[in-house]
Amino acid sequence: MSDFNWCHGPKCHERHTVDRVRGVKGSKVLRTRKIKLNRWNNEHSQWGFFCSTYCQNDFWKTYATQIVAIAPRTECQETPIKDPTKDTSRYYSMWNLEVDESRQT
Repeated sequence: MSDFNWCHGPKCHERHTVDRVRGVKGSKVLRTRKIKLNRWNNEHSQWGFFCSTYCQNDFWKTYATQIVAIAPRTECQETPIKDPTKDTSRYYSMWNLEVDESRQT
């Protein structure tokens, strides 16, 4: 297994930054960024696949419908809760919401 990934941003190789320039004089190219994998951006993190939020957002704009088509949601999801109570003991009143474990399916 490799210890790096290439950025999955569809236009990463088109962004004009100095760290993307590769090649020798006369045959320079802009290259997709290489992402070194470590314990902070492993396979459970988006930062193992994208070099920046720009590339991540660009990926979503380009491929969102195809990704959602893999596992479409046809029904809403709900979490049963107990009746909310208002806590006025704090400066900002807060609603206490508790999950109703007895109704979980």
